[in-house]
Amino acid sequence: MWLACSNRCGSQLFRALFTEVEIDSEGTYQSHRIVQPGYLCLNCGAPAFDLREVPAEREAELAEDEVADAVDVLCPVCETPVSILPGEECPNCGAPLEVAPGS
Repeated sequence: MWLACSNRCGSQLFRALFTEVEIDSEGTYQSHRIVQPGYLCLNCGAPAFDLREVPAEREAELAEDEVADAVDVLCPVCETPVSILPGEECPNCGAPLEVAPGS
């Protein structure tokens, strides 16, 4: 884990949120478990994040943002040139269109 303050205040102390702590009948610490990752900077109170998770989350966002490119094809039914996304039908006649791989 490599935590950093979102305000970039330079703090090295953070508080784990959503943590279950187990103690015995005398109040002595036994163990803990982080239920959901969440951290606060103890210096300024801003949310903190794990820098090791940033590249994986960024890649996931980029994968979600990828949009298929439109392809220009000639409809075999109505013989109209159309620009479609893979899997779409002809906007003029509704005929199913197939896009060749690599087109």
